[in-house]
Amino acid sequence: MARTIDLNADLGEGVGDDDAMLTVVTSANVACGFHAGSPTILAQTCRAAQERGVAIGAQVSYPDREGFGRRYMAMNPDDLRSDIVYQIGALAALASSTGARVTYVKPHGALYNTVVGDEEQAAAIVEAVRSVNPELAIMGLPGAVVLELARDAGLPIITEAFADRGYRADGTLVPRSEAGALLTDSAEIARRVVELVTTGTIAAVDGSTITVDAESICLHGDTPGAVEHARATRDALITAGVDLAPITR
Repeated sequence: MARTIDLNADLGEGVGDDDAMLTVVTSANVACGFHAGSPTILAQTCRAAQERGVAIGAQVSYPDREGFGRRYMAMNPDDLRSDIVYQIGALAALASSTGARVTYVKPHGALYNTVVGDEEQAAAIVEAVRSVNPELAIMGLPGAVVLELARDAGLPIITEAFADRGYRADGTLVPRSEAGALLTDSAEIARRVVELVTTGTIAAVDGSTITVDAESICLHGDTPGAVEHARATRDALITAGVDLAPITR
């Protein structure tokens, strides 16, 4: 069952090989400075993505550069909402300066995981995005509260799966601190992604088979072997007859 899928990666963080990843992905989740990146790096990333026809998303985060945005923060909803507006606005201006534009928003790290189930923080993100531009899509895990609230608010959504992350039986990601959280074999990663895209299912860490409805696949750009994993995945999808393209709403 051939279909079209989007491939996304976290870029503009000042780590990994962004130039190489931009030859593979169709969407770039560009850091907004709160967990990583500088204005110059972000502008350069937007320019490079624009030149390659890669869609640009604002990857918003907790204000946690020291922890790379991977530490939970119990933020006041008003503060979180303002921080999200600030980040989207900053990246949108930098993108515009290069002739590009931001088309979606994706939470990063701990914030991404938090808004799978935390209604208060999820609502803060949805309100922030809607107040900036209600045409911006929100990208997240299928079934996440943030996507449910976004849909209710009339915002477009993008569901995603992860190429190199392990899944629990409930469809959530295995925490990085636990065994099975990260996959490291390029061939296995590519095989799993092709299975997910063509069948809508994937194996969880407990051996069960779960259903994952994803429009985009995340290829991490900052893990060991990331470029090799990404290229193997892209090649395997094309061989399986899957078209690769950014998501348009």
